[in-house]
Amino acid sequence: MKIKLGDKVKDKITGFEGIVIARIEYLNGCIQYGVKARVKEAALKEAEYIDEGQIERLGPGINKPEPKPTKEKEPRKTGGFQPDAPKKTRSYYAARRHW
Repeated sequence: MKIKLGDKVKDKITGFEGIVIARIEYLNGCIQYGVKARVKEAALKEAEYIDEGQIERLGPGINKPEPKPTKEKEPRKTGGFQPDAPKKTRSYYAARRHW
């Protein structure tokens, strides 16, 4: 589970919910996320920093949901020989001799 900036998350222990506004990675490998609650709930409090193992992703938050992968279409057949296709000219062969 990859948590991105802007995702809505919840602290598994305290139940604190908010939007991820920062990601911090320390030299010792510890990763923390800065989570800020909605204004109605927190009255503009500072962000809470929560360890990666203690956080749960609830949804895309302020990010747009990722589109579902689509199946790639096969290349279209060209229809075979085309008599009106450009032909190789004399200058084409002259340029090829210099290679």
